[in-house]
Amino acid sequence: MAETSANRIVITVLGKNRPGIVAGVTNVLSDANVDIRDITQSIIEDIFTMTLLADISAATIDFAQLQEALVAEGERLGVTCEVQREDVFQFMYRL
Repeated sequence: MAETSANRIVITVLGKNRPGIVAGVTNVLSDANVDIRDITQSIIEDIFTMTLLADISAATIDFAQLQEALVAEGERLGVTCEVQREDVFQFMYRL
């Protein structure tokens, strides 16, 4: 299946910085065969933020299951993890 906006998701992670956040989130994606297309992170004072753009066209689980897994991993790590389809994200944040 070709990569289209409908096959891409935006993942945002926010919380208190601690070791293992990037590893925890990316392990969930790797386990589900999700391809990370772009990633950015920053730490301001002790606040961790990360945004990922990922392609789910070859994922081994569906969007809802992936969303649940990422939210659960975020809770385990003590951060907020939100997942949206890129087309929905673009619609919500259009100028």
